[in-house]
Amino acid sequence: MNAGSDPVVIVAAARTVIGSFNGALSTVPAHDLGATVIKEVLKRAAVAPEEVSEVIFGHVLAAGKGSILASWWMWGLSENCQSMGITAENVAKQWQVSREDQDKVALLSQNRTEHAQKAGHFDKEIVPVLVSSRKGITEVKTDEFPRHGSNLEALAKLKPYFLTDGTGTVTAANASGINDGAAAVVLMKKSEAENRGLKPLAQIVSWSQAGVDPSIMGTGPIPAIKQAVFKAGWSLEDVDAFEINEAFAAVSAAIAKELGLCPEKVNIEGGAIALGHPLGASGCRILVTLLHTLERMDKSRGVAALCIGGGMGIAMCVQRG
Repeated sequence: MNAGSDPVVIVAAARTVIGSFNGALSTVPAHDLGATVIKEVLKRAAVAPEEVSEVIFGHVLAAGKGSILASWWMWGLSENCQSMGITAENVAKQWQVSREDQDKVALLSQNRTEHAQKAGHFDKEIVPVLVSSRKGITEVKTDEFPRHGSNLEALAKLKPYFLTDGTGTVTAANASGINDGAAAVVLMKKSEAENRGLKPLAQIVSWSQAGVDPSIMGTGPIPAIKQAVFKAGWSLEDVDAFEINEAFAAVSAAIAKELGLCPEKVNIEGGAIALGHPLGASGCRILVTLLHTLERMDKSRGVAALCIGGGMGIAMCVQRG
């Protein structure tokens, strides 16, 4: 799809801090994280809750929460579905991404995120989270997953996690983590934003979904990005910044290699390997980061994309001004 005469614009975008597994946000229910960020974006957009026409929100891994407990089994499923880590190994093999290449991608992500944190680049997009405990209420306002001071020597010491027969390349250090977090944006027609006197962060120019073989599911963004950029009437060279979810370094390297992307334009503030990958929030999180990165750099065109378990890929083109 692409924008029409009255395109959809994004008037507010924010995310919570991202917590580590069993970390600072582990006691906060998913719906509280969602409510925190929704309240903030509505405040930024000067929109009252009763004015919202529709809410689209998702979350996962909330054990004990009713319908999430439902599970389904299909004959042959076990033969056709591989773990995501194995699919990353498949990608590394097919696109010839070595262990060293993956560790370099991971290190770059960590270094960029460390710099971004110290420079305050995430401050505008982050919503602090209030966490209650026996000691009282604590305000968590800094992403806790990044590992400052990372180096290749330390990364090289980790053993492959998914293949232990001597052929594995994917480790805990060159893959994203299991994290807590939430993100949200407020969308409306451009005409509505004008009527409200709001200055959009960007307009949605185009978007696309695509599918690939599930055994290489992480490469779904490759066709999705190509299609979205084509629908926007752009070339890849026209794009100022890409936010592509770093589920695995092998996947990130393969996508950049296949599309011929300039490394300086991809995940400028680091990616999920450093920040973390809160499932159910990452798609919106990368869009939030992209919008604020474009604003900070005073750039115009951006692409947000990520893979989806099962072989899907999705991408969106946005433009400021």
